Amino acid sequence: MSNQRLVIKLEPRSISACASLPDELSFMGNALQHQVDVFEQSKDADIILDLAPTGTGKTNAGLTVLKHQPNKSAVYIAPTNALIEQQTEAAKKFVSDANLPHIVKSASAKDIKSWSNDKVGSRSGEKLYNVLRNPATVFPDVGANTPIILVTNPDIFYYATFFAYNNLDRGNIASSFYTKFWTVIFDEFHLYDAKQLVGMLFYLAYSQVFRFFENGRKVVLLTATPEPACELALQNLKQAGVKIARIDGEAGNTNLLPSQTAVNLELRPKPDSKEEWLTELVAEVVQRFRDRPDENGAVILDSLNNIDCLSTLLRQQGLGDYIGRITGPAPKKDRQRAMQRQIILATSTVDVGFNFERHPQPKRQNLDWLIFSARDRAAFWQRIGRVGRVLGKSETNIDSEAIAYLPANAWEEGLTSLDTAGGRTALKDLLETLPCLDKPFLKAYWRSEAFLEIARPLLELEEMLEGLAEEKLILELFNTLKSIFEGNRTWDDYRYRMKLLRGAETIAKKSLKEIQKDWKYIKGGQAFVKTFIKAKFSEDWDDLQAGRTTLDEYVNLFNKDEQALAELKEFAEVFSTSYAPLFDFRSSLFESLSIRDPHGFILDESEETRLDPFHLLRYYEFVQNGDYIEITSRATEAYQLSFRLHYTDGNWQEFISTELNKLTAFKNCQIIRSAGGAIRPTPLIQAFNRHLLPGVIICPRTNAAVVFQLNKQGIISYPITIVCNDMEKEYRFFSGLSGILTMAMKFKQLRLPDDEVFIAG
Repeated sequence: MSNQRLVIKLEPRSISACASLPDELSFMGNALQHQVDVFEQSKDADIILDLAPTGTGKTNAGLTVLKHQPNKSAVYIAPTNALIEQQTEAAKKFVSDANLPHIVKSASAKDIKSWSNDKVGSRSGEKLYNVLRNPATVFPDVGANTPIILVTNPDIFYYATFFAYNNLDRGNIASSFYTKFWTVIFDEFHLYDAKQLVGMLFYLAYSQVFRFFENGRKVVLLTATPEPACELALQNLKQAGVKIARIDGEAGNTNLLPSQTAVNLELRPKPDSKEEWLTELVAEVVQRFRDRPDENGAVILDSLNNIDCLSTLLRQQGLGDYIGRITGPAPKKDRQRAMQRQIILATSTVDVGFNFERHPQPKRQNLDWLIFSARDRAAFWQRIGRVGRVLGKSETNIDSEAIAYLPANAWEEGLTSLDTAGGRTALKDLLETLPCLDKPFLKAYWRSEAFLEIARPLLELEEMLEGLAEEKLILELFNTLKSIFEGNRTWDDYRYRMKLLRGAETIAKKSLKEIQKDWKYIKGGQAFVKTFIKAKFSEDWDDLQAGRTTLDEYVNLFNKDEQALAELKEFAEVFSTSYAPLFDFRSSLFESLSIRDPHGFILDESEETRLDPFHLLRYYEFVQNGDYIEITSRATEAYQLSFRLHYTDGNWQEFISTELNKLTAFKNCQIIRSAGGAIRPTPLIQAFNRHLLPGVIICPRTNAAVVFQLNKQGIISYPITIVCNDMEKEYRFFSGLSGILTMAMKFKQLRLPDDEVFIAG
């Protein structure tokens, strides 16, 4: 059978203990060899990759590098806010044990807002800059000019280094992040999305080109499963002269300590039918609970709704007192409660530094069995590494059990040829060959119009360095990034596009009177007005190009013609909104909503959380209750979501010629819920009332194969009905960042907001 279940035994894993600690690390007592190797290799290397398995002390390995520069500041980037808390405590303990002078501060957005306003004001950017400049400014209990270890997340790191804070603070913050830190640790970076990887790799390239590595900066990358696309990028950095060391915690064969039990693993194709799959999962969990009531286990799935449905079904089987959910919406106290339950139901939230700790700690592994789904290789190895952990345990030889649900395509692509007697190595080698387990769109992101993203910090840096000797390094930095991301256009191209975008962003925020007075003096303003003329008034553009008229004549036009001024502002709004997803970490079109869940559909104990609005619309009935939305019941069947756009600027043919196959932003667009083919009322929620929605609309009939392939790679589209004055017709809408990625993934030519043709890299 092409989709047969496969059974393979993964042999136990061990990790080498260090037989003899160097004097500088004597405070660590019983250290692992990979931790010492990171310390030793960092004496000479610029970038150190620690590839030790999950749960084997990579955090302390990274922190050992501080001992080389004990009086200089460091930054630790943890992928989630929950991990920020955990790693802040770990860093504090390390600093205390190592007798280092650093002050350790966690810096999530919530943390920064909580810092005192007394001396520096209430702006988050102002507070962050002052803490980096001198921690004593904000924290009076800290000595003057004490070195700091800032523990933050990739989003804040990105906003800081990509000049995304407000105008008053962004230059100061970016300068601090680029120059302040001499030890930089990226934790669990294999879980970074494309945008986060862009931020990390930009920083590495900057450190090389601006000679920070040459002057002693050390970067530690902690990962158990590096992505092939990222490996290639690091290889390009190595060719540019960066010294990179790789540490494999399992390479040694002496002083071995057991780290993971043998795992009896069954590989299954994920069923197409959600109902069939949930029934199968319930049967597996119930059987394990009844047959082995003393064992602890977990189910990790990618879908929040599947976890919530599974929770309901298991409660109906009488297991309510034994299960707990660990999901994105679950508050901290709910997660802490869930960790002590015998059966943990979790989403990808637990993929990042989560140890399934139990109190009291059992003598053997904390998880005896695990059932999970995996969309890609990184998720597979991350999740299989959660079961059977025994480092530091007294009982280490009790086998664990696991069931992994993989995409059904894996069987079509050759999974059945697996040598089931070959253990971990055979499994790893075969999984590397399966295209369906590639992480979606990393390379496509870098080769799409998303490459424009790096032009923002480059342009800001170029302007900061204008007239200085270092200004020439900007082109070198661009070319280094171009080799890393395999781009194919010039810095002049991207500089000009970014100036246009910056002009559009500024004009879009101004009133008509301000535009009238200031457009010539706005950075990028004149370039954007030229683009406006080219896109909207072809005859005027010809005159401008031929020298029969000049840009100065448009001063009079905008002074006299308020309609032209309004058109310029609207064009700027569309242009800037189209690109806004490039610079925003929110994957949804809409911000998360504050909800109440008094009936426990999503939460186990708490009643309040925040939830993605698309998830709410698809799976729940709800009412507005003051500032909150209250969930009243689970939808009888999942709603289908679509959009409806009223095109008021002309007929259907005009829509096709001006808006189809084009990255732009659409007005008069509303979201629609339907079930059983019938439209159902969509509750009026203010958050859904956006003036413009960015994306790309394509024809589903002529691009059916494209839509199908994009969906398989995680790039989602929605039906959209276009209502013109002469007809209605349904298309597909790739919203937000999906629209930008669509351009590189499957289309050779699509138009940009100013009607320029985009040629995919």
